[in-house]
Amino acid sequence: MFLLDDLLVRPFTSLAGIIHAMAIEEMHDTDAIRDDMKENRLLYELGERSEEEYERRAEALRAELDAAEQARERLSGKVEVKGR
Repeated sequence: MFLLDDLLVRPFTSLAGIIHAMAIEEMHDTDAIRDDMKENRLLYELGERSEEEYERRAEALRAELDAAEQARERLSGKVEVKGR
């Protein structure tokens, strides 16, 4: 019975773990959030965004970045996906 579990079930659970890790990394892409923060700052400096709009967007992006970093910290150590 354990042999069947090792041959049939374990590969699917491992694959599910890897797919889950990749989905978390994609959903919480800290580099993309940092790029959005830079873009927000640039638009403000160029005068295309008001200070109020800039502050509101910057606060939302900071909160999103914090959440993304926390999600990645929880994920680290469980499954590491390489090749990106």
